[in-house]
Amino acid sequence: MLNKLSKLSAIIFLASFFIVGCSPKNGEKTETVQYLTIKGSDTMVHLASDWAETFMKTHPNIEISVTGGGSGTGIAALLNGTTDICIASRKIKNKEIKLASEKGISPNEIVTSRDGIAVVVNPENPIKVLSIEQIGKIYTGAYKNWQDVGGPDQQIIVLSRESSSGTYVFFQEKAMKKKDYTQDAMLMPSTSAIIQSVTQDKWAIGYVGLGYGVKAQDKVKMLHIKDQANSPEISPSVASVQNDSYSLARPLHFYTNGALNGAAKEFVEFVLSKEGQKIVLESGYVPVD
Repeated sequence: MLNKLSKLSAIIFLASFFIVGCSPKNGEKTETVQYLTIKGSDTMVHLASDWAETFMKTHPNIEISVTGGGSGTGIAALLNGTTDICIASRKIKNKEIKLASEKGISPNEIVTSRDGIAVVVNPENPIKVLSIEQIGKIYTGAYKNWQDVGGPDQQIIVLSRESSSGTYVFFQEKAMKKKDYTQDAMLMPSTSAIIQSVTQDKWAIGYVGLGYGVKAQDKVKMLHIKDQANSPEISPSVASVQNDSYSLARPLHFYTNGALNGAAKEFVEFVLSKEGQKIVLESGYVPVD
């Protein structure tokens, strides 16, 4: 029995020594890791990921996760309290603001950058320019054949984002004058799915964020756009979005619940800084200034 007690005492002593040895030294502080969740717009996912990756290099105590799903999904997550920051390529709707109020949520809007919407086709499609009116007629179903816009006798394969996408809403308002999408439109789950489908189908047409279009220039062709039939054709680019000559452009937002604090405040300050806005430009988007 004494032998067993001696062994037990030795084990306790060693365990105590190990714990003391591994404890922080006097005066040392251990930083608690903070977690920040960002969810929403597929248009902004790559940009938000670039921001997060750079930010975490200088803030090792903050871990950020970024996921897409669409602006509507991100706003829903904000209202449900399942994300710290919603990324949205459209403004929050009145009905969403009302729902937020009912849930005790106070949406705080922050414009982080700007984006152009590029209309894309397969590189083998001879069409290079479309007017806003022609695009609208394609997407409402009034035009169904490429001959209707001066192209070959081939059926137009219309690709669109899903209704939860902020790009879907913006494109409907700006290019289609709020008319309904054609029932023949194929709703795609992500921007990358549109890029892939246009790459594979010679007669498809889709719309994507400018950053995606620039990165996929070897796979798709970004069309030049005319506001009117007799207007000058404008190519989608950072310059044409900055000088407001390209009409399919919009602001990109963060939405938070109320005033910023903690990790969210630090991250937003970084996004709006010179370094953060440099990342905007490098990622193919347009800085706020």
